[in-house]
Amino acid sequence: MIWPAINAVYLSFTSTNLLNLSEQTLIGLDNFRAMLADPVFYTALVNSLWWTFGAVFFQLLFGMIGALALNQNIKFRGLIRGLVLLPWATPSVLIALMWMWILDPNLGIANRMLGFIGIGAQPWLSDPGTALPTLIFIDVWFGIPFFAVMILAALQSVPHELLEAARIDGANAWNTFWRVVLPLILPAVLITTTLRLIWTANFFDLILILTNGGPANASLTVPLYAYQTAYRGMDFGLGAALAVAQAAFLAILVVLYMRQIRKSDIA
Repeated sequence: MIWPAINAVYLSFTSTNLLNLSEQTLIGLDNFRAMLADPVFYTALVNSLWWTFGAVFFQLLFGMIGALALNQNIKFRGLIRGLVLLPWATPSVLIALMWMWILDPNLGIANRMLGFIGIGAQPWLSDPGTALPTLIFIDVWFGIPFFAVMILAALQSVPHELLEAARIDGANAWNTFWRVVLPLILPAVLITTTLRLIWTANFFDLILILTNGGPANASLTVPLYAYQTAYRGMDFGLGAALAVAQAAFLAILVVLYMRQIRKSDIA
């Protein structure tokens, strides 16, 4: 892990073309200047923020709801827990191909169902206004099981004595969750959220297969832009600079998480 990271940082300060490696030269901060002067980078950055925080927010919200539901004594609880994991256990390429068929403008089941209620076919992935929200929806569907399972594990570690004491004191379900359960499961929620933020920020398989960053860069993210710049534009220097900028952003997330963990330990 260390050598690829060092090599990426080194490449970001060079002019490196895959088709002509013999002419690799050091150019200092030129790649970063070109990145900051590139309007496509800012488009990709804004899209990355929406993609990352939008998807993880709804994954956390619905994952929490799912975990609370799965923590109840219901029939076939074990079977339901296993089925919940299916989206998370399915390879992302298969997920992308499945949703490509579901959202097909002509043959997809999504538009057929809309047709039954009198709504016309929607250009889910081919319209700049719907492409990114549709991708976020797919990633939310894909990531909810991870949150649900992680939070469920934390919920099952909450001592029953505390829940019983809260009930005896007259606390309702909301107060019990907010004042008793949430503080106990918060460390698990924080680490799960941080991991998912990092993974989602770097994750571009779905975007690459379903839209390739289009239409008109409406779903282009920084990791996908770095990939396209390096492997299609053959500019590994600028591609590495984009990747280093992405890594710096993620490093800030990790630092913020570590500070929050330390504050929790002190408290």
